[in-house]
Amino acid sequence: MANRVAIELRDDVYRRPLVTATERLGVSSGWKCVDVGAGGGDVSVALGKIVGPSGRVFAVDIDPGRRDQVAEIAARETQVIALTQPAEEMVLPEKVDLAFCRFLLLQVIEPGLVIERMASVVKDGGWIVIQEAVTSAGRIGDSPISTLSGTMKHPDIGIMVPGIVKQLGLEITDCWAEAPVGLGDTPESRYLEAMTGILVTDEPVMLPPIVTTIARVSH
Repeated sequence: MANRVAIELRDDVYRRPLVTATERLGVSSGWKCVDVGAGGGDVSVALGKIVGPSGRVFAVDIDPGRRDQVAEIAARETQVIALTQPAEEMVLPEKVDLAFCRFLLLQVIEPGLVIERMASVVKDGGWIVIQEAVTSAGRIGDSPISTLSGTMKHPDIGIMVPGIVKQLGLEITDCWAEAPVGLGDTPESRYLEAMTGILVTDEPVMLPPIVTTIARVSH
């Protein structure tokens, strides 16, 4: 992401898919989770609030600088633990009930390897939730937002994830897509401006849809 403002706006406009996924799974007090590619830790903290003091959330990111960011926003959520590790080599001190990632597989070289690693840290019968975008589907009016793809390795990985998950032998239990849409001075238009420098308030803006894939892990 271009900057902290863009990240905060992204977390705002894409918040609902996270809430929907955790509600459908019944994530609750005492769950152990890992947020892979945690970035600044907004999702980690959101999960920490759900699992409560009796739960645990590991915030894993390859960038050592992210640890301080996570620690800052998670100061009141002692159950959030920041770890500096590549997603492809992730090792946790305990098995978790849920492994989550969002906007991570767009950037990695081998998405399948990351998903496989996520499955390896989940308890038997636990869950993987993957939320990734289909960047080319973003629209301003009826025109594609071509500038959003940038240097992403897999800009449309969202639509590919279900096939990768199935090839790995995981059981897909749910899969859906959601796209934030706004017209006027909205979080959607401000996020688009933060990412591209283009402010659009006179046409509908549909940000890239995010595909949520939920899979059960059986070892």
